[in-house]
Amino acid sequence: MESGDDAAAVRLNVGDGQTALISTADFFTPVVDDPYDWGRIAAANALSDVYAMGGRPVLALNLVAWPLADPDDPEGLPDELLAQVLLGGAAIGAQAGCPVAGGHSITGPEPVYGLAVSGVADVDRLLRNDAAQPGLPISLSKPIGSGVLGNRHKATGEVFEQAIEVMTQLNADASAAALAAGIRAATDVTGFGLLGHLWKMLRASGVGAVLDADAVPLIEGAAESLAAGYVPGGSRRNLDWVRPHLSVGPGVDENTLALLADAQTSGGLLVVGEIPGSPVIGHTVAGESMIDIR
Repeated sequence: MESGDDAAAVRLNVGDGQTALISTADFFTPVVDDPYDWGRIAAANALSDVYAMGGRPVLALNLVAWPLADPDDPEGLPDELLAQVLLGGAAIGAQAGCPVAGGHSITGPEPVYGLAVSGVADVDRLLRNDAAQPGLPISLSKPIGSGVLGNRHKATGEVFEQAIEVMTQLNADASAAALAAGIRAATDVTGFGLLGHLWKMLRASGVGAVLDADAVPLIEGAAESLAAGYVPGGSRRNLDWVRPHLSVGPGVDENTLALLADAQTSGGLLVVGEIPGSPVIGHTVAGESMIDIR
């Protein structure tokens, strides 16, 4: 609770006591029009919290709110759409080797979907957001920009397959690579954006960071969409919230900062350490928990 980590971890009092139960839940309203893709994205996003703790998901339960279709309720949605959402979630669960077994649903004014996920991890190899040490590289396993592209999708109806591909990509490989490299500190990049989640990790660990803005990977089309004005309100609020903890170099403009603060859905792992296949975007430093953006 003190560091606001990605999931709860409880030591199981069985065997040698080295197994931790990882527990998390996440859900949200639609981020794309296609119900199957929404189900996939929401499921991958919920599973990510387990991967961010160095865990392996073993069981998930559906969490659903749905406006029922009714002749007297023009705002209702047909059950066939819900079936597609659930099939999308189940497909991601199968890909992760994590059965999605039932769950709970209620009627609601707008559709909501996600998962409650349980996983297991080695107590001594947990990835934590309060374990960052100075003098280490910082890696990011997925490009950012899904918030901006999602905002454009909602406004224009354009479909960005590259963003869907990023949001449905599991963080399983990145988590496994971090564990294999002996890394101890990680988090995933979601609603607080890259800057927000990085600062939360720095604050919890008592270290600072230097961030190379040009090294941060972007989803194709994100920079152009932001320049065209498609900036989510959540991304603006993220930047306002984290700005007091930034030291911004002369070559870093407001558009760059807005992208770095862009609220992500099912983003990548932000790892203090170097993992194969993921770009290094900066490094940690001793001192105040500030982000020096260059």
